[in-house]
Amino acid sequence: MGAGLGAVTRYWVGLVTGSGFPWGTVLVNVLGSFFAGLLIAGLSRHPDPEPWRLLLVVGVLGEFTTFSAFSWDAIKLMQENKWLEASGYVLGTVFFALLACFAGFALWQRVAA
Repeated sequence: MGAGLGAVTRYWVGLVTGSGFPWGTVLVNVLGSFFAGLLIAGLSRHPDPEPWRLLLVVGVLGEFTTFSAFSWDAIKLMQENKWLEASGYVLGTVFFALLACFAGFALWQRVAA
């Protein structure tokens, strides 16, 4: 159920952001990382977090964020000899996804404290 919701949402973001530079993949990976941090921090206070972690983090966010799409988008840029864009895409996505995950985790800890 969670994976279906994540996949449909991911597809919708791809349609809305259009073609060209893979902004949709960047967006879902950064947003997904933020919400993963937020949920992991929030669920750590729940008495039985495992079912919720499986549904929301593994299911919804696991399908919403797509490392396979990220990899394919990078390969397409490389095949088009857009090496600078490909490098910026890979480094920027990883950096901002990690930053977003940390921000979500920190936000939850601050709000819930």
